[in-house]
Amino acid sequence: MDTLPLHPKIVHLPIALAILMPLITSGLLFAWWRDILPRRAWWGAVALQAILLASGVYAKHTGEEDEERVEDVVGEAALEAHEEAADAFVLGGAVALLLTVAAGLLPRPRAAQAVALGATVATIAVLGLGYRVGEAGGRLVYQHGAASAFANAAAAGQGPGPARGDHDDDD
Repeated sequence: MDTLPLHPKIVHLPIALAILMPLITSGLLFAWWRDILPRRAWWGAVALQAILLASGVYAKHTGEEDEERVEDVVGEAALEAHEEAADAFVLGGAVALLLTVAAGLLPRPRAAQAVALGATVATIAVLGLGYRVGEAGGRLVYQHGAASAFANAAAAGQGPGPARGDHDDDD
């Protein structure tokens, strides 16, 4: 039975996409503006932003599942700071998704490109929000010892790998 939390396994996808989306949207917008790529290439940005939002919502859900267990170790204030940062990240991701979709749907190319520029700026804001949520999560783990809420179960033999003193030597 895996007693290690799912949350830290999930959070890396939305954070990685938050880092990449400003580069992707600005590159696609530039290629669209210069007629290097067709307008429909922008839908790749829409798809990736949708994945960022969906994985961010799922990461938030998995964090909420672990909240009670970790709260006993780190206290409510540090957890609340992380949760509030996660809420802002998800909200920012939703705004960026709405803007990327709108840019793809607007019929006039110049108006669509102007909204795509706004979407690109929104992805930069989401990157900043992702930094905040990641920093707050890092504080939980490295300063407040949140991982110890799960390390004790793994060390007792309830998690993956051998328990203390129970080594599999094939000598």
